[in-house]
Amino acid sequence: MPTPHQIIIRPLITEKNTSLMVDNKYSFEVLRDASKPEIKRAVETIFNVTVAKVHTMNVRGKLKRRGMETGYTREWKKAIVTLVPGDRIEIFES
Repeated sequence: MPTPHQIIIRPLITEKNTSLMVDNKYSFEVLRDASKPEIKRAVETIFNVTVAKVHTMNVRGKLKRRGMETGYTREWKKAIVTLVPGDRIEIFES
């Protein structure tokens, strides 16, 4: 079983994800084979918060071309974590 720091790869900080923080939702790139209970446990352990919901989605690789060469970007898994009211993750706030 992977450790919590192996499950949560990196936080996703984009304009859309920043607007979700108003609703107490935070986005992370997570391990491809991580389940929702594992993601919940990892976020609660690392950030010391209480998670209410976890939504996950598999992001498919996009087709990219450079001249005649074609290829795909990597595929990855995204998790949107909703916290209980009153909890915040400080790393996103700064």
